[in-house]
Amino acid sequence: MEFSHSIAREAVMPDERLFEQVYKKYFKDLLSYACAIVKDDAKAEGIVQNVFLKIWEKGNTLENLPNPAPYLYRSVHNMALNQLKHKKVKQAYDAYAVRLPMHDNAMGAAGKVQLSELQLKLNHALESLPEQCRNIFQMSRFGEMKYAEIADTLGISVKTVEAQMGKALRIMREKLAEYLPILLLTILYLP
Repeated sequence: MEFSHSIAREAVMPDERLFEQVYKKYFKDLLSYACAIVKDDAKAEGIVQNVFLKIWEKGNTLENLPNPAPYLYRSVHNMALNQLKHKKVKQAYDAYAVRLPMHDNAMGAAGKVQLSELQLKLNHALESLPEQCRNIFQMSRFGEMKYAEIADTLGISVKTVEAQMGKALRIMREKLAEYLPILLLTILYLP
């Protein structure tokens, strides 16, 4: 039984030479690509490193790709968009938090707790979306890309983008339904 376990483990181990060749061949170009998207050298390097780390953790991903370039660029693109989305959400929250003290009395402690819960629920709802669905949602809502641009970037049809957006919006509505009243109150009390 130990023998079959070691064979199964070997099957997912990456080919170190292939990984090193791909890393050396694409790293600089991927770094430039990521930097063009996020406009920050350190964050771009972290994005590219994370893409290669995920490939290493998955094991035999590279062996299954005759040409790894599209996969690598798409992975870097998606991770960069996630980085931008996170930055945009943080900026929106910071802008909201600056205005919050003016409305402390109107909102009250219970409202603040609900807003914190809403932020957590929103993050959990986003994370619960299937990967492709989440990427498309983020590209549309946070990256402000049109469906045709998303379809071109991901190499899928516009109909697929539309279907995935519909699915994402349905899931988000279901997961955040109990927080709609607090959202409405927040919108009414903010200038």
